[in-house]
Amino acid sequence: MTTDPTTPVNTTSASATDAATTRQERLDHGLEVLGRIDGDAGEAVLAALSDISPELAHQVAAWGFGEIYARPGLPPRDRQLVTLGMLTALGGCEPQLRVHVNASLNVGLSPQEIVEALLHTAVYCGFPRALNATFAAKQVFAERGLLPVTPADPADPADLPDPAAAPTPGEGA
Repeated sequence: MTTDPTTPVNTTSASATDAATTRQERLDHGLEVLGRIDGDAGEAVLAALSDISPELAHQVAAWGFGEIYARPGLPPRDRQLVTLGMLTALGGCEPQLRVHVNASLNVGLSPQEIVEALLHTAVYCGFPRALNATFAAKQVFAERGLLPVTPADPADPADLPDPAAAPTPGEGA
């Protein structure tokens, strides 16, 4: 059965989440979510851990994906944008960035949106980290035949929201 990776991945009912689950059930759920988000790249990460730290592989799948990625509060594409920003900010995470650039494409982000998100990180993380992240993305785009990436046009300041028109916190929307 093929599932749409762009839809929220919380597949447990309220009664199922209230009930205690076994370690194996948590792992199975995490593997299902991991497969929907990361596909083969996620499975490759788990396989690479099998001979050194199978427990870390278990935690990545059961907790990272089964508990955190499966939460309903953010759609998968938003979670991937956050993940790209965090991995860029951390620096030295280029292998994980490549996995998550693939995942970002899997959940519906375009190459232009990914490049724009990484460009945005330069303001907060600095050029070296933004460059490293962009080169990691470029490698993924090349592997998937997505180069060249056509840049987005810069925003016209007249099209930006007027902060004075936004409600003040506490006023409601």
